[in-house]
Amino acid sequence: MQSDFNDKFDVKRQPGEFFDWSTFLITLLLVTFGLLSIYSATYEAGMSSRFTQQLIFAIMGFSAIMVILFLPERWLFDFSYIFYAITIILLISVLIFGKEVNGTKGWLSLGFIRIQPSEFAKLATLMALARFLSSKGVDIRNLRDLLITIGIVLLPAALIFKQPDHGTATVLGALLVGVLFWSGFDLLILFSVISIPLIIVASLISTGAFLTAISIFSIIAGLMRKSLIKTAVLIAIVIGIGYTGHLAINKLEKYQQKRIQTFLNPGADPRGSGYNVIQSILAVGSGGLTGSGYMEGSQTQLKYIPAQWTDFIFSVPAEEFGFIGGSMVILLLLLFLIRAVNIAAETTSTFYSILAFGTATIIFYHVIINIGMVIGLMPVMGIPLPFLSSGGSALVVNLAMVGLLLNSFRAHRRKKLV
Repeated sequence: MQSDFNDKFDVKRQPGEFFDWSTFLITLLLVTFGLLSIYSATYEAGMSSRFTQQLIFAIMGFSAIMVILFLPERWLFDFSYIFYAITIILLISVLIFGKEVNGTKGWLSLGFIRIQPSEFAKLATLMALARFLSSKGVDIRNLRDLLITIGIVLLPAALIFKQPDHGTATVLGALLVGVLFWSGFDLLILFSVISIPLIIVASLISTGAFLTAISIFSIIAGLMRKSLIKTAVLIAIVIGIGYTGHLAINKLEKYQQKRIQTFLNPGADPRGSGYNVIQSILAVGSGGLTGSGYMEGSQTQLKYIPAQWTDFIFSVPAEEFGFIGGSMVILLLLLFLIRAVNIAAETTSTFYSILAFGTATIIFYHVIINIGMVIGLMPVMGIPLPFLSSGGSALVVNLAMVGLLLNSFRAHRRKKLV
């Protein structure tokens, strides 16, 4: 008996078994890539203080990882609604007292530090969703529970939309879809929701693209083998929304319409709204296979891409380290997502499982949109690249989510040994 006990709880085995070194090291490499890229992008621009600030926030974020790592599940569960309520208060406060930057009233100055509540809203909303959906008696197929789930996301999304920060608001929409999928919600409905923006974009490109998009959607929806009436109704709704999508776009602000036009045709205004995208594509393309060398990129060092240390940060490693460097960043992000999904699938805790998959959803959406807009495949939405883009609030929140992943891994391993 004593031998069995020692085998399970041998102190020498615990550090390696309870700590997910893979996720931690992947995160460390990504943050390092980000710091190197920010330093390169800001050095000649005379803004090296941004590198120092990012380094300080990185230290804060990794400290947060180590704190969150050891928090009991019950503490995280109980704190979720409190954190959510605090974040809602901050989102309301920023609309009243916030500082406006580039037309968005999204920052609060707290003495020596400035925070962006919308970034913390991603984590707070995820934790609130995880707590609610893991509570006893909650069933996502129940209309009441579904409406509450949507409401948890809709409230912060509406406040963020009001700033206006439409890009971050869409992140919460993506989070809702991901969490509903992981919780077993109807796949046909989720597929229809995801298809709507794609069909709207197709309708803006040409009639042929629109007809092709709705044909593909209808075929896939039909193959999902749901009720014939339900499938037909959803197909009709999606086609109707797609067909009238341009009417909704006409009601957007002028700068938002310009972003969409730039996405569809960056060359239409090469010196205006299309400038950033064109220069970013040139930077990525000029890197070739191995790149121009660290701090040797012409687009980077000559400041052709405005604020390239934020939304367009991916163009820096892609130009300076070429296809190899860009691929390395994408590979690390892919490995991170795989680890997050694996943790979500392995853990026996519904709360931790939703936290892990929700984290994967948030990071995945950021990666697809950000890298897509850098290479001209997505509209410019002001969504940063996780772990790389300059931004203290975003980096701390992303690293806090890593802490939740490591906590989930640790809790699962400890349960297996008991």
